[in-house]
Amino acid sequence: MKPHKSSPSSSPKRSGAIATPIIVLLLLALVSLYDMAFSNRYPPIHRVASSISSSSASPAGVASACDFTRGEWVPDTEAPYYTNLTCPFIDDHQNCIKFGKPSLEFMRWRWRPDGCDLPRFDAARFLEAMRGKSMAFVGDSLSRNHAKSLLCLLSKEAQPVAVRTAPEIDVTGRVVRQDYHYGHHGFTISLFWSPFLVKANMSNATLGQWDLHLDTADARWAAHIADFHYVVMSGTNWFLRPSVYREGGRVVGRNDAARSGAAAGNSTELPVPRAVRAAFRTALGAIAASEGFRGKVILRTVTPAHFENGQWNTGGDCVRTRPFRRGERELGAVEAEYRAAQVDALRETEAAVRRNGADLLLLDITEAMDLRPDGHPSRYGHPPGGSVDGTFVVDCLHWCLPGPIDLWSELLLQILLSQQ
Repeated sequence: MKPHKSSPSSSPKRSGAIATPIIVLLLLALVSLYDMAFSNRYPPIHRVASSISSSSASPAGVASACDFTRGEWVPDTEAPYYTNLTCPFIDDHQNCIKFGKPSLEFMRWRWRPDGCDLPRFDAARFLEAMRGKSMAFVGDSLSRNHAKSLLCLLSKEAQPVAVRTAPEIDVTGRVVRQDYHYGHHGFTISLFWSPFLVKANMSNATLGQWDLHLDTADARWAAHIADFHYVVMSGTNWFLRPSVYREGGRVVGRNDAARSGAAAGNSTELPVPRAVRAAFRTALGAIAASEGFRGKVILRTVTPAHFENGQWNTGGDCVRTRPFRRGERELGAVEAEYRAAQVDALRETEAAVRRNGADLLLLDITEAMDLRPDGHPSRYGHPPGGSVDGTFVVDCLHWCLPGPIDLWSELLLQILLSQQ
């Protein structure tokens, strides 16, 4: 019996059938390799540090390698670390206990990452790690919120002295720089008010409109960058304000909120995430260009607001008393775009920063904080009938102290220890 011969057309079909899955597998392999490379270059996104081992040889108090960005909030009977009676640094706007937030359950939850344990904050260990060093928080009011949380966490071990200088007042009425010094440890924490990170001036006070120079870092912090060992950088929320974008002094666009004025009227609308990306790229580029900076930059990702049934100016509020369960809420498209813009800026400037002898790290808290609608002041960041900064009554953007925001410093400590 003669062997069956294939028809001329059957061989190419069979080759194509074999080649297609091979190509797909090769593409999947390339994607996996890219993900592995990305996670190794940016440890805080997927792990605290690839050098941290889960073995018993790990330094005491340093978490085993795992994904700190994914997990769930679980009940915590040991919380909180402090109260408004033990910490003198809580601003009224975040003093939810003082102003009678109805449920205090928001303080009694703890972030549990997938597959590992996040050590509790150790104030003594943090201060020892920072002995003889300095740390700057650069950004908006959420950056200040974070710094005040850290000051409260450290207050269990030591109290700093506020450095008294003639303060520079921003056009918004805020102090541009504040310094706190821990004399025994030689450690200084500095807060820089810079909501856009780049040079900005209010071009129309009536409309609340800004000119943002997307290619020029804000000199009020950038001029001092070489004085610090660590810089914690953040900021996104102010980019929603009416803004005209400039590069080289020339108008290159505006956001949707800026529709008035000669410059705004003649410009093209640009997506806000593009401006966020440009501003972070410029800020990180300024650090890379600073010959005297050899420290570490920690970029904190965006934190979602939780207004429901309206926005801050249309009756929105945040009255939930429990965290969301994982999968119960999807991250909003705006927050996802902002976070992507921040990570893109980090990716684009990492090589330049490292060439100068500095390190660039990511403090990724977006997913964890998206699950905490219960941790905002709501109406309890001021006396009844008052307002927050004279602008809005309900605050679903900032975070109560103590509260979920204390997680940021827990993660920050693990990043610092892993880098040592």
